[in-house]
Amino acid sequence: MNIPYLLRGVMPVGTDSSVLVSSSKYLNNPRLREWLAMILLRKNGPDMPPQAEMHEFLGILDELRDYAEIEERFTAERKVNPRLDAWFSEGHVSNYKIDDFAQYAPGTLGGIFYAQMTGGNYEIQIVPWSEPKTQLEFFNLRSGQTHDFEHILTGGGFNFMGELVPYWYRLTNVPRFFVDQHLATEVNLIQIFGSLRYTIRTALHYPEVWDTAVRCIQRGMKVGQESDALFLMKLEDAFHLPLEEARAALGVRGAVDVDTDREGAFWAERGEL
Repeated sequence: MNIPYLLRGVMPVGTDSSVLVSSSKYLNNPRLREWLAMILLRKNGPDMPPQAEMHEFLGILDELRDYAEIEERFTAERKVNPRLDAWFSEGHVSNYKIDDFAQYAPGTLGGIFYAQMTGGNYEIQIVPWSEPKTQLEFFNLRSGQTHDFEHILTGGGFNFMGELVPYWYRLTNVPRFFVDQHLATEVNLIQIFGSLRYTIRTALHYPEVWDTAVRCIQRGMKVGQESDALFLMKLEDAFHLPLEEARAALGVRGAVDVDTDREGAFWAERGEL
């Protein structure tokens, strides 16, 4: 039988099911399949901002997750990962407001954050506050509180191309400090799926900034691979430090500051190159 090389090894599986059935819970979810098709293939437009895509994804993710298993994995991980266990035990969360950063000098971590938030009319609290009741909720809460600072510390500008830098810092840094790699993947699902928007959509529709996207990914990976566990650090202790000193104090290495505002605006169809 003359079977094409690329088809060798394919084993058709019979089923009595009248709907799609797979060994992958991700493939089995019709909402995720539809969402992926949209975020990978569509062009950008003002009717669906990229941040709205992720809001929809969070609801889909809620359907997919086995929260009991995740809690069991966190509990087991803490028994073999003293640093993570100490981080959870301390349970530090912040309650700062934008005005609290007015005290920090320009060029400091806190001062840069203040300038970015006030200049761009951003909100600190993207997701409404709620007291974390589980280990995953605490992990996600802290990740949300530190995300904007990760932009600054890793060198990712506050624009749609710059978003790739902290995404890929997380994707390469977090797994280095987990024993359970399935758990590391679980806490990185937002970065895994979120980063796909920029890679596939850029290649298909905005190849003019493909090189910028690649370089942002490379920069994020470099920081993630070379730095300490930034996601476990108490960033608040470094707000008063000049940026390079803050990076050194927090164990951030390999970060390079690159202006990608113009490329980010072009990607979002809000400006020309």
